[in-house]
Amino acid sequence: MEDFYQKVRKEMRDWLESKAGKSHTAAEYLLMVPDVFHLLLRLMADKDVNKGEKAKVGAAITYFISPLDFFPEGIFGPAAYADDLALSIYVIHGLINTANVAILRRNWAGEKDILDVARSFVKSSYDLLGSGILKEKIKKIIS
Repeated sequence: MEDFYQKVRKEMRDWLESKAGKSHTAAEYLLMVPDVFHLLLRLMADKDVNKGEKAKVGAAITYFISPLDFFPEGIFGPAAYADDLALSIYVIHGLINTANVAILRRNWAGEKDILDVARSFVKSSYDLLGSGILKEKIKKIIS
């Protein structure tokens, strides 16, 4: 039986393979969705993450698994994980600025360095999502 992590990774891979030959600027980021979700879960279990930061991580996890979000995955498919990813990376980027980076690195299962992933995504996330309204909603969820 597949767990959520494996299921999302498989959905992403299958969806991107079905779109072979088409340009997807978000593809690189969408493939990181399972790794980012996995990181959030591990951060919740890490005793070195303070309660305030865990509250933000918990909000990101809740948004990730909620069927009610800006782009529901049930309607838009795997591409709809972009808003979940943006919120999660926003939280992770905040942790980079307030927590010990070693905590993030030891909990990260992705291929690229988590600092590079977060910085790269933050630079391009607003273009990816395209909406100033969505950007403000993400900030409100985290605050």
